[in-house]
Amino acid sequence: MTKLKPEYYQNPDVIFLAQDLLGKILLTNKNGLLTAGIITETEAYFGKEDKASHAYGGRRTLRTEAMYQPGGFSYIYLCYGIHYLFNIVVSQEDDPKSILVRSVEPYLGISVIEKRRDRPVSDKAISSGPGSVCKALGIDNTFNKKFLGGDEVWIEDAGLQYGIDDITSPPRIGVAYAEEHALLQLRFYLKNNFYVSKGKK
Repeated sequence: MTKLKPEYYQNPDVIFLAQDLLGKILLTNKNGLLTAGIITETEAYFGKEDKASHAYGGRRTLRTEAMYQPGGFSYIYLCYGIHYLFNIVVSQEDDPKSILVRSVEPYLGISVIEKRRDRPVSDKAISSGPGSVCKALGIDNTFNKKFLGGDEVWIEDAGLQYGIDDITSPPRIGVAYAEEHALLQLRFYLKNNFYVSKGKK
């Protein structure tokens, strides 16, 4: 496996990347514990013009500042005051495009993941859904603004390839406030993978 380089993330084509990241391996090293999951579901956000994006209209706050970094950094935020969500910043500096990792298939450190989630790997809820991804891989706000080429959180290419027939693209979930942009088919997941979140197919 090879670690993805910064140039990979700096591609401005967020839709291409959201699909290409399917099958890549998301790894974390927290307190000496290595865990990883195969990315099975993503959601694309195209920045300043995207009504569903935290950066819509060029909004810059203490929270969204992470999105204005160059591609190859993480953006972590707390959803509903409960769940941390892991986002990959892509494109160039000051172009706040991002990709939410919605689900992963447990790959390394299975026993650690099971302990963190207090459930067996046979239960798809262990790492399906963006909040479950972070719990399974030990991701919290200390991972915000981390360089994805470092040794705390990174993504590797294991050579898994998927064609257009292997991927489906329904609308994003939980962004009803985004009006017509809520209907955009920017959620991508592997059709035949057990570990994908709930929602309209």
